[in-house]
Amino acid sequence: MPYAEGRIFHDADSHIVEEPDWLFPHADPSIRERMQPVYVSTVKPGEETFIDQLRRQHRDPDYRARDEDEIMLRKNWKATGSFLKEDRGRALDLLGFTSQLVFNTFTNKPLLAAEGGDDLDFAYGLARAHNRAMLDFCSVDRRLLGTGYVPLADFARAKAMAKEAIEMGCKALLISSACPRGHSPSHVSLDPVWAQAQEAGIPIVFHVGGGGRLLDPNYFENGLPPVPDFHGGAENFRSIDYMAIPYPPMQTLATMILDGVFERFPSLRCGVIEQGASWVPGWMRMLDSAQNAFSKTEERLRKLTLRPSEYVKRQIRVTPYPSEDAGWIIEQAGEQVCLFSSDYPHVEGGRDPIRRFEASIARHDDRTKQRFYCDNFRDLMGAALD
Repeated sequence: MPYAEGRIFHDADSHIVEEPDWLFPHADPSIRERMQPVYVSTVKPGEETFIDQLRRQHRDPDYRARDEDEIMLRKNWKATGSFLKEDRGRALDLLGFTSQLVFNTFTNKPLLAAEGGDDLDFAYGLARAHNRAMLDFCSVDRRLLGTGYVPLADFARAKAMAKEAIEMGCKALLISSACPRGHSPSHVSLDPVWAQAQEAGIPIVFHVGGGGRLLDPNYFENGLPPVPDFHGGAENFRSIDYMAIPYPPMQTLATMILDGVFERFPSLRCGVIEQGASWVPGWMRMLDSAQNAFSKTEERLRKLTLRPSEYVKRQIRVTPYPSEDAGWIIEQAGEQVCLFSSDYPHVEGGRDPIRRFEASIARHDDRTKQRFYCDNFRDLMGAALD
């Protein structure tokens, strides 16, 4: 019996849990010697030392016999299909999801660091290796929708990388929510990236980890004992970090809306993944208030044919965390904005996200639930689901 039953579920957030050397076979020789193993210690300390042991365990008939009962209990490398691509189809069968949008777990940090550095050959080469590795993992099952990273650091290279990623078969273009060095993400010279995504009928997506350092580290110098993070470590996911997660996409998307990117590309869709959604209603109102306050002096705002919040409803889709009140967010932001996600196989997704979402949207009708679990994802992904 699959975990999810009774309707169609599309999962807007899932992951491969990389091994340290996962990119090397997919990198061009010109950058391979400069690459470092992907740093994977942001999970529970020491967990990465058991990868080889877990690889053997995934081949143990006794362990596999418990796959169904433990499909939502095992996390990270312990989970079925978390890093062994040949097992991911079985995981989808046991989960009961019609599709999964797939992201990396640990690679955003080196991708972002390379994009902000001086060696753009390396930055775009690393992105290419990521995209090849992601598509190789997703090649085992058409229900897996791989994301391809497109650095925005250089206008011509970004255009070329978007074209390459789409032609390779990436189902969404993953971009940083941090501002590129030297220009805005709304710069008109990036329009060819958005144009290609719109023409291909696939979305651009932001994911947690793509905004750089969330907080000044001095916020944690509070004179109190260190606080363990969500995984049992000390430097990854704590309540103070959590509060800052939506800041990068809020600013980047606001810039893109107010500078007319979504006006120029009305069919372009954007997903904001694993960055919560409680911030969305107030942010939408703040966008509208910015238009009210500055439209007399800013021609760009007068050129917008919709209210800023209406671009959000038309084109931006966001995943709430299971711990948030998704029902309230839907009431405030509109039923077209929120998406279901499991975060499989990460700890943050919890053991039963559907139960928690169901509790928060219980007061809503079936049409709203259908949009949350299925239809809004179909709208986001467009041709990627064909």
